[in-house]
Amino acid sequence: MSAVDAQALLRGHRIVPVYTPGGVEEAVAVARALLAGGIGAIEVTLRTAVAMDAIAAIARDVPGMKVGAGTVLDLAQLRDVQRAGASFAVSPGSSAELLHGAVDLGIAYLPGVATGSEVMAALAAGHRLLKLFPAQAINALELLAAWRGPFAHARFCPTGGIDAALARDYLRQSNVACLGGSWLTPADAVRAGDFARIQHLAREAVALAAD
Repeated sequence: MSAVDAQALLRGHRIVPVYTPGGVEEAVAVARALLAGGIGAIEVTLRTAVAMDAIAAIARDVPGMKVGAGTVLDLAQLRDVQRAGASFAVSPGSSAELLHGAVDLGIAYLPGVATGSEVMAALAAGHRLLKLFPAQAINALELLAAWRGPFAHARFCPTGGIDAALARDYLRQSNVACLGGSWLTPADAVRAGDFARIQHLAREAVALAAD
């Protein structure tokens, strides 16, 4: 059995908003606003008690949005997010249990990497699209340049500290397939129910990715 191709699943989705849900109805509204702005994939983090229900609601109620689960830390969570309807899963790091468990479960998985050894372990397990985290804290632009040679077949989704001003520099890297960022779902806009602003930020992000 081989790993599900996360890169193929997310092809065309160059910016993946990272969103921590405060409620189920809120999550659906955020996903609809992003989709209306041209963003077709979202990572919902498992950092609140409503996250599983939010993933299930987006998967059910927002056709056209690929919903992923972030902050997946163990195999039990991986099983749970797949049952909830997530089409992909993302981790801040990786473990042998998750690297091989994702293959066994048949779910697209972006393991978190920050070192060459972690990249090698992920590639050996069959994963080709890897979350590079925490991007800004580890000077990911230089890492991406250094890794183009030894890891020519790997593609990365840098996440962590990236905003609209930095996104273009990351997207220009030949080994970056997509990137994750929370700037599209700012907390103040979410709290205020300002989904028009989120839609506007999504449109800006789509234009930025197309440059």
